[in-house]
Formats: sequence, structure tokens, C-alpha cells
Amino acid sequence: MAATDLHYLGLVDVGRKIQAKELSPVEATKAMLGRIEKLDGKLKSFAYVMADSALADAATAEKEIASGKIKGPLHGVPVAVKDLCWAKGAPAAHGMTIHRDFRPTEDATVVARLKDAGAIILGKLQQTEGAYADHHPKIDPPKNPWNADLWPGASSSGSGVATAAGLCFGSLGTDTGGSIRFPSAANGVTGLKPTWGRVSRYGAFELAATLDHIGPMARSAVDCGAILGVIAGQDPKDTTSVPLPVPDYLAGLSGDLRGVTIGVDRRWTSEGTDGDAAKVLTEGLRVAADLGAKIKEITFPDPKAVIDDWFPLCGIEVAVAHEDTYPARKDEYGPALAGLLDLGRQQSGMDYQKIVLRREAFRGAVRLLFESVDLLAVPAQAFAAPTLAKMASLGEDASLIAGLLRFTCPFDMTGSPTVTLPGGFAANGGPVGFQFVGRHFDEAGLVRAGDTFQRVTDWHKRHPGI
Repeated sequence: MAATDLHYLGLVDVGRKIQAKELSPVEATKAMLGRIEKLDGKLKSFAYVMADSALADAATAEKEIASGKIKGPLHGVPVAVKDLCWAKGAPAAHGMTIHRDFRPTEDATVVARLKDAGAIILGKLQQTEGAYADHHPKIDPPKNPWNADLWPGASSSGSGVATAAGLCFGSLGTDTGGSIRFPSAANGVTGLKPTWGRVSRYGAFELAATLDHIGPMARSAVDCGAILGVIAGQDPKDTTSVPLPVPDYLAGLSGDLRGVTIGVDRRWTSEGTDGDAAKVLTEGLRVAADLGAKIKEITFPDPKAVIDDWFPLCGIEVAVAHEDTYPARKDEYGPALAGLLDLGRQQSGMDYQKIVLRREAFRGAVRLLFESVDLLAVPAQAFAAPTLAKMASLGEDASLIAGLLRFTCPFDMTGSPTVTLPGGFAANGGPVGFQFVGRHFDEAGLVRAGDTFQRVTDWHKRHPGI
């Protein structure tokens, strides 16, 4: 297979070719490394390329597959991980200058599980500073491969860019306020944010411990399901990981949505939402209905308080994560992350307890909602395909980031799983996505819904012309 035919194939498709010995893992890895070398000087999606270890692991995978030992759908497939995920011996800067010399002596659990599944780790993907809103002033941010003037998403921007540009077949991102969903929508890829506790966070730098989710970003819902099936599950190194069995997310994909009830709050999802974002959601619901889903009008619990609370809560948890270096090394921090840390350090115990109580009440209200629906349909964000110029003040403009977080951070506050699907393009040519939200630990339902949608649409098969 020619390298030019390879880079935009789906992860599961590439895995099948590799495991059928139609494609060599070494060939696939060399093709990806060559494409990274050719394109990433401009795209800036990788913080560190692990070429030597990737080629060595690909050679090992080739021998294993030749001997008939197939470890699963990821065996021999080149992927990449967000920089905050530790990979033994490779730099893990967390988007910061403070950690630029840190090289962990062990793998994050998610990285270890990818390796155990035979996946080839191409490298570490660039992210915003500390996984918050903006990139550190001394680090070049990734460029959206569709248009360099468009926002690439935050904070898993490198994951979105590399996956969209065909520099890997799938990646890991993290989501604390929307950072799997924003770059998935911005770059036209599929992102799956698991339920909090479904995936171990051990060996991953924290932004905010009770809000952080690690999940896959890839070409399709099926590809995301294949990755999640590898990284999910209880981990004794992370006692917040939940001891539930991990389903086979690729089983039982029926191609229809009969028996599935999708809730939509028309007022909440339309007020303050621009035309492109609203159109993509409306079209997504129309397709779902054609596929057999029942669309039910619902009233979503008012999320304003938990959106407002996200900032101080995140700030408090970030302050704990950074207490060894902030404020002691404040001058090495960029303004956005420093501002969040200062906000967190200003909160009182009384403030924090009120936030906790409001959060728990909201979680309960959303849980009750899922007694009458299987999924919710919401925009990925209120404004589609924003430009860099619009987002320039993101980390310091509370009204801008609050508008951005409107449809994302409520589901980090609840820990709910979501899948973000490419659903169209904005007038400026940028990709636009929407999301389905599921009940806790029903990632299988999200994979099914995403796969069913993607069987009859081709938005996820459109790629930037590079």
C-alpha cells in the first residue's frame, strides 16, 4: 500500500490490514513518521516525537503478528498521546516550561495499556499550559490543518491537529472543561469523553482532579471505541477508577437507533448559539430520527450556577496540583493559568462547600433526567469554528470562556460520558461538531449512536487538503 493511501484510513481499518499481514507495522510507522517530519514543522502538533522507540516497537509487533499472536484491534497501529500522559523516558512537559526537563521513570496507566495492546506510540502531543485555556507564551501552539487562522481547540489541541492531519491514526486527549470536545469539533475528528472513573488517571499530570477525564480522539466512533476498550478499566494505582467490567465497544453495532430515546432542550441548545452550530445539531437530530431514534423534548436543569462554579472549583483543584511551584515560581507561568491559580487560592472553605453542594444537586438532577432518555443531543460549543482572533483573549475573558463552556463543562461537573461527532462545516470553512451525552458508564451507547450516525454521513471522512 502506498503511503499516500494510508494516512487518512481509520484506526480499525489499518489494524485489520496490519493483522491480516496486508500492511507492515513498520511500514505504517515509517509512513507516519515521514508525514510528521514533512508537515509538523508548520502544524506544531507534536511536543516530542518518539521515533526510535516507535520503530523498535513496530518491529516487535511485526514479529508477533507474523507468529500469529494478535493482541487486538490496536496491534501494530501508530497512535500518539497528549503530553501530560507519562511515557517512560520521554519528556512530559505538560505544556509548561517548568517541567521541560522532566522525564518520567514509568508509563501512565493509559500509555502502558496502549503498549500492552500492541499500539505503537509515535510521540507526545502538544497541549495548552497545564492543560488550561492558553498555550504558554514560550511554546508555539498547534495550527488548525483546515485553516491556520482558525482555533485548533484547547487544551488537547495537538491531539486534534495530529489526528485530523493524518499524523497518527488516533490519539489520547483530556477533558476538564471541554478539551476533548473543543479540538474534536475544531479539527473535524471524533472524540469520546468517558465517564469520570472509567479510565485511570495515574501517571497523567492533573489540571483539576475531580474534573479531569482521559479519552480517545480518532477518525470515527468505532475507532474511539477500540481505543477506549484498551485504556478503560479499574487500576489499583488510581483508586478513583471504577471496578466495573469493560464492554466490547465494537460488539452489537446494529446500524440503527430503534429503541433509543434522545432528549433535546430546544431553548437551551438554541439561545445564544450561532447559526452554524444550531444547524449541525438540528441536522444531527434529523438523521438520528431517520435511523429510528425517538426525539423527546426535555427541559435541561439550569446549568448557569455550575458553569459559574467551574472556574473557582477548577482553580482550587489546580492550586492543589501546583502548590509546589505556585506561587513560588509564578514568573514562569503564563497569564491565563496564573489567573486561574490566583482565583483558586482566593476561595474560602465556605465558598468551596457551597460549590460542592450545588454540584451534587446538579449531578442528581441530570441523573434523574436520564431516567426518561438514553442520550442528550447538544452542540459542541455555542459558536462554530471560531477564529484565532476571536479566541485571543480566551484565558483572560471570563464571558468568552463561559460562552465556550456552556455545553461542555456541565458534563465535566457531572462526570457524564459524551461523544463529539463531525456534523458539517461553518461558513468560513471550519469543521463543526455536535455531541451526544450518555448516562454514566454507557459509553457503549455513545459508540453505537456515533457509529450509526457515521454509517449514513461522511463528515468524519472529510479531511484537510494536506
